[in-house]
Amino acid sequence: MTLSTFTIALAGNPNTGKSTLFNTLTGLRQHTGNWPGKTVLRAEGDFEYQENQFKVIDLPGTYSLYSNSADEEVARNYILFEKPDVTVVVIDATALKRNLNLALQIMEMTDRVIVCVNLIDEAKRKGIHINEEKLAKTLGVPVVKISARNKTGINTLLDQMNKMCLGAIETKPYQIQYNDELEEEINNLIPKIQNVLGTHLPLRWIALRILDGDTSLIEELKLHLSGKKEVQHLAESNSVQPGCH
Repeated sequence: MTLSTFTIALAGNPNTGKSTLFNTLTGLRQHTGNWPGKTVLRAEGDFEYQENQFKVIDLPGTYSLYSNSADEEVARNYILFEKPDVTVVVIDATALKRNLNLALQIMEMTDRVIVCVNLIDEAKRKGIHINEEKLAKTLGVPVVKISARNKTGINTLLDQMNKMCLGAIETKPYQIQYNDELEEEINNLIPKIQNVLGTHLPLRWIALRILDGDTSLIEELKLHLSGKKEVQHLAESNSVQPGCH
């Protein structure tokens, strides 16, 4: 029997236990190298679950996807261009507010997201309780509480990943709404981006990055896509507002 193969990206801030989860999922079935053209470590592994094959990419730990470092560019480019079947955002249960910043950024890029609240054993010791059902309702994506170190909640996470890969879970990720002026600029820019790039990339997110003057993203779009001149013109013809996002 031929197994279906799905790709899972693990994203998260440093020190959230993301690599521990990677090791828990893949065991010894993993290998490391460098990302092409980068000195950033790439870790990849695989496992089987419910008669399906899963390839897991452990993305570099980052606090944002705003291309301020090589790690951020690698994580951003993988989610944007490789389009993993599921992106699992690993967050620290003891620092939920700080960690959700990255989750919200990723939810602007893809709707195939599971928020994985790790370190729940440490949160319990500190008297922190997280209502995952309420959080999932607010975020519009599945939320699973785990302890990767103790292997608590791993089966629930595997089940959610499998269901999302098979199309059995619909999501409606929470989208940050900005002031009226910025929202108007975003809405005016989206059709222009669509004319150049089509509909297979997250148009609202790209609009935000262009308005924020993200030159690194423009270069990556030119590198990965046809219509390089059109991409450059798109960036140059729209007012750049550093720090708007």
